[in-house]
Amino acid sequence: MSKSSELAVQVKQLKQCGEMLIGIADSLSQLFSSDEEKQTPKKVFTFEEVRGVLAAKSREGHTAEIKAILTEFGVEKLSDVDPSKYEELLQKVEVM
Repeated sequence: MSKSSELAVQVKQLKQCGEMLIGIADSLSQLFSSDEEKQTPKKVFTFEEVRGVLAAKSREGHTAEIKAILTEFGVEKLSDVDPSKYEELLQKVEVM
């Protein structure tokens, strides 16, 4: 093989390596940028889930505390709590 054809092969291989590096860099960029851009969707709690947690805490002897927390939310019973407040309610109850 002549020197010029050998050089052409090496240049072709070098270009392929560069393209592979660019592909890897693009993949890594997508992987890490999507991790940062993706936000874990908030868990939407159902009435039944919240009721189950409150019932368990009540059985543990925290009934009065649960009633006090419900009063903080301006309600007397769980069914009157706005579903958008379930997460906040559970956070308060979990620290018992």
